[in-house]
Amino acid sequence: MKELKNGIRIISTDLGYGNSKGSNIVIPSGVICYDTEPVFSGNILEYNGKFYRIGEGHKDFIADKSLDDDFYILNLAVIARELQRVGIYDAKVYLATGLPLTWVRTQRESFRAYLMKNKIVDFKFNDADFHIEFVGCSVYPQGYPAIAERIGEFKGTNLLVDIGNGTQNILYIQNKKPIESKSWTEKLGVNQLIIRSKNAVMDRFGTVIDEGIIEQYIRFGKADISEKYMEILHENAVGYASDIFSTLQKYEYNPELMKLYIIGGGGCIVKNFAEYDKERVEIISDICATAKGYEYLAYMQKMRK
Repeated sequence: MKELKNGIRIISTDLGYGNSKGSNIVIPSGVICYDTEPVFSGNILEYNGKFYRIGEGHKDFIADKSLDDDFYILNLAVIARELQRVGIYDAKVYLATGLPLTWVRTQRESFRAYLMKNKIVDFKFNDADFHIEFVGCSVYPQGYPAIAERIGEFKGTNLLVDIGNGTQNILYIQNKKPIESKSWTEKLGVNQLIIRSKNAVMDRFGTVIDEGIIEQYIRFGKADISEKYMEILHENAVGYASDIFSTLQKYEYNPELMKLYIIGGGGCIVKNFAEYDKERVEIISDICATAKGYEYLAYMQKMRK
């Protein structure tokens, strides 16, 4: 969060299908709506007469994030968490957010309108009252903002891939400049691996495996389960990591001619399960990197004005 001289605070929200991030916080993108106050407390957002439990599960993939209220609620939750970190509950906010690369062209204005549909919003989060006045919103393409501050390093040909829970965004950067005509969005997010792994376990053992176990294995390369289940998870993770590079090769990725930069939650899959040249591939492990990039770009935009 950055504060401008007029008291406006720039707050970034990277609203993903697996996790929603601010520049300093991460929450799972699960939203459960209740008409009455839930029995158990913790991560409850109260808005417009409804109660929303934030952070259980994840958001199912939809090709337009404005089709329901979930991402609107998640956006408020991220803002609340960022403000609460510094003890602020009443703020004028300039929102910096993003969409998958190829969605920005067609959905930028509708997504901006969706997030800004109420200029003034009053809500509660974990029993704290918040009063937010939205003064503007910038919608950026996912991926590129994560490296915007260090774009000067990107000489020659570089390939940036952002592997989220729902999508994989691919962008060429040539001599420090992003090439819009060479950008693509593939539905090959981490959730595809989770689905494959659940199906594989069911097919072989007739057992339902909890997604949390799969996510733990993906992140750390180990989980507290028996060896026979571990073998299936390993087999599918290696196959998915191979599919990531097969997809990149479809878009003319050649490690001998370019460097590869990987951001997003899927970076840990490449790190743990893929074979690659560590001299030619950099995995940016900061899951908040894109949100920080949104904030940086919005701040620079405001300073230029």
